[in-house]
This record gives sequence, structure tokens and C-alpha cells, in this order.
Amino acid sequence: MTGLPTPAGPAERPVLVVKVDNTASARPQVGLSAADIVVEELVEGGLTRLAVMYHSTLPDAVVPVRSIRTSDIGIVLPTGGALVASGGAQRVLRAMDEAGVTVVTEGSAGFSRDGGRPSLYSVTVDPEEVLTDLGDLESPDVPYLPWAGPDEEPPAGERATTIRAQFSGGRTSVWNWTDGGWHLRDDLAAENDEFVADTLLVLRVGVRDAGYTDPAGNFVPESVLEGSGDAVLFAGGSAVEGTWSKPSAEKPFALAGVDGEPLAVPAGKTWIGLVPQDGDVSWTTP
Repeated sequence: MTGLPTPAGPAERPVLVVKVDNTASARPQVGLSAADIVVEELVEGGLTRLAVMYHSTLPDAVVPVRSIRTSDIGIVLPTGGALVASGGAQRVLRAMDEAGVTVVTEGSAGFSRDGGRPSLYSVTVDPEEVLTDLGDLESPDVPYLPWAGPDEEPPAGERATTIRAQFSGGRTSVWNWTDGGWHLRDDLAAENDEFVADTLLVLRVGVRDAGYTDPAGNFVPESVLEGSGDAVLFAGGSAVEGTWSKPSAEKPFALAGVDGEPLAVPAGKTWIGLVPQDGDVSWTTP
């Protein structure tokens, strides 16, 4: 799930996609540094939540684990793996089942509670233990992203040192390029457990009403992960504009440059931001 070779060969286990809270109440997020890919998606109230993908390495624990959304279908299906969450609304669980997504929720092997956290943010997962009870799921056989080859140079683009990905009026993710990686400003992760991205990929997506509201009466948004849209790839401290396409929920993303030629993602840890069309993405140059 990074496009990188591993000394012992590919990890012979399914991908786990764990839903993690991304509000101040999540502090400290635990387990993010072991992830291969993190997807940030819009949820109700203008907030975001993370779909954190584990394959190459498994952390001892992930916390705080939260609930699923219908947006997760198009995120998880291309991995062939399992979606791990605290639970979900019945209509969302039905949609997952109809789409063929394997969902593992609280009460299954690997779940526990952290008594030092508020109840809503206390669900903890041991990924290794979750895997012992997963059954027949296998390691993915199709790359999640169009990875560049080992001798392929990063795409050339406009220099970029600070990225602002605005999901809503209440949520903007700001990343700085320092020490050869992208570091999230105001990171919620535990010290020395931050997700440092080699590459940032911002995909502009449509958002529709998922058809229900949260307990506070907010409509629940669903990111539309089929079709195509604009994209910006931030790699090696530069920005390359292009487009993304995804013909169906189960297919992986394809990328193209503004010239229409295929655009490859440098191998490594990748953060994907699903920024709504009415959001914004901007960057500054030195």
C-alpha cells in the first residue's frame, strides 16, 4: 500500500482501514505513524474523519476509533480489505453489506476501551488481534494508487512549501514541507506518532446528502468517489495539477496530468484529501 518494496516481500495479510476521529477531542491520536495511506474525508458539521490504512506495518493500538460513513465504500473497496470502526447507522451498515465491504465493529476480536478517555473517544483497536478473526480476506493484488517505478523521477511542477486544504468553513488542513516530508500543522497525534507524508494528493470531489442526519440534526455528507474531477499532487516539495478518475466504487484511482498523460504517485506514505468542490486548495511557493 506504499508502492515500496519490502525486504521480506509483500505483507501477506489483508489491508485494515480503521476509522479515526479527527477533532480536538481525539487528542492524542494513536497509531497513525504506522499507516501506509491516510484519507481525510468530510463528515457532518463541517468536520473531517480519517480512514487510516494499514498493510506494511501494524501498530500495537489505534485510538480513538469512530463510526463509518457511506463515503467509505469507495475508499475501502479497492483495497479488498476490511473496514474497522466503532459501529455505524443501520442504513450505512446495510449499504456496506450490499456493496460487499467487510465491516468489523466493536464487540469483535481486537476491540477494547481506554478508561482514561471520554466514552465517545475511548474505542481502541489492536490490528493484529483483528486480523486473527477476519477469515478469507487476502492481501491486495491491485495497486491502490498508480505508483511510480523505482527509477522514475517525481513529476516536475511549481514549488510548494505550505499546503492549505479547506474542507469546510470549520476545517482546513495545513501541511508544511520540512525535512523531506509533509508535516501537518496542529497535529493531533501523540508525540513521535505523527503521520509524516511523502506525498499529498488532493482530490476535488462532489458531495451529496447521504440521506440521514446525525443526532444533532446535521445532514450527513457523502463524498462521491465515482467519475472524475480535478486533482493536485504534491510530491518532493512541488505541486502538479491534473485530474482523477474512478469508473466505479471498487476500482482504484487513476491520475492524469493537464496534458492528459498518466500521472504517477511517488512510492511512499501518502495522505489523500477528499476536498469538496466548494472547498479550496492552495499552496505557497518559496
